[in-house]
Amino acid sequence: MSLLIKNATILTMESDKPEFLNADLGVKGNRIIFIGNVPDNFKAVTEIDGTGKVVLPGLVNSHSHIAMSLMRHYADDLPFWTWLNDRIMPLEHKLTGPDIYAGSMLSIAEMIRSGITTFADMYFFVDEIAQAVSETGIRANLSRGLVFNSPDDISKIDESLEIFHKWNNSNDERIKIDLGPHAPYTCGPEYLKKISKIAGDIGAGIHIHISESRREVEEIYSLYKKSPVEYVRDCGIFENRTYAAHCVKVTDDDISILANNNVSVINNPGSNLKFGNGFAPVSKMLDAGINVSLGTDGPASNNNLNMFEEMNLTALVNKAADHSPTSVPAYTALQMATINGAKALGLDSETGSIKVGKKADLILVDMEKPHFYPKLDIVSSLIYSAQASDVCSVICDGRLLMRDKQLLTIDEMKVCNDADVLAKRLIGNS
Repeated sequence: MSLLIKNATILTMESDKPEFLNADLGVKGNRIIFIGNVPDNFKAVTEIDGTGKVVLPGLVNSHSHIAMSLMRHYADDLPFWTWLNDRIMPLEHKLTGPDIYAGSMLSIAEMIRSGITTFADMYFFVDEIAQAVSETGIRANLSRGLVFNSPDDISKIDESLEIFHKWNNSNDERIKIDLGPHAPYTCGPEYLKKISKIAGDIGAGIHIHISESRREVEEIYSLYKKSPVEYVRDCGIFENRTYAAHCVKVTDDDISILANNNVSVINNPGSNLKFGNGFAPVSKMLDAGINVSLGTDGPASNNNLNMFEEMNLTALVNKAADHSPTSVPAYTALQMATINGAKALGLDSETGSIKVGKKADLILVDMEKPHFYPKLDIVSSLIYSAQASDVCSVICDGRLLMRDKQLLTIDEMKVCNDADVLAKRLIGNS
């Protein structure tokens, strides 16, 4: 497929400072092949008028559990551990493959609508999630959540290996498979060491929750006399490319360990705020040289998959937490949602910014709305004013997934209705 975006204002995310290009952009196959004047020999099958719109790299949601959309609005306004142990986990034991597929399709529709072209997910029934990714055209790093409660849980690692060999680099490399040890408090040291070795053997990344709550930190310290960060490091996890969700309750020593081991931190401000878990020290992490990106967490805890909201929150919350209006500027928040997310997932050579030769993962944001006027600073307007609903077209891997707000790879009403029926059945039987 060849595609042309005409009269575009392009924010490349290729530089440490905002770089805008007023140009045409051409796509052939799944790659950006030119930015500038249209070559004489280029014939576009599809043409999009970019007038009044800004073209951005597709957003990267670096931490999610998308099938949990079936539990959205089910267990709100509860303490984290009550929510997890008393409401969510009992329901998860009843989930089936069709439930996971339906929840995944619902969330992917929501993500595409809000400009997300890549996401990282940790859950189970990964075959069904991968099938949804395959059908809809989005890009994903998927991992099977791994917990150790009994010797039988070793089989979950075998399942992860089967998923890796079946799906990794499939669908023109849109699907990557990583390993997903859930958290320090659900994975013992020998289990983590085994996962670390296997990840090294197959070249997979590690997706893990770390230091999400005060209780987690206290429990790990009581067991091992270490912080969760120290514990995970000493189990060898950081010997692999690791992206760690939350990292809210971390010390200065923890931050140094994360920086020295090139661990990417996934900030989830919406979920952390909702559970009252606090604020990740994002400014300290950035100053230490840590690659910090953004995630929504699951839609049962957020309750949405809206990266524009997460960008807005990360810019605002850190200003308040640091008592500094210069903490996490708008452009930094945008980097966290694009190129930093791609780095966390090991995809920055292919996506996360707009450059000739990179994969064509692009979104168009309609700026002809009252909340964008006066047009004085595009980056500020994207972080402090834009809404997910301002995204009008989405391209992933060179394929149009949404045009003029119409989803092209998903039967939206069927997906919504299917998820509604299954969720009510699931919760009605709980």
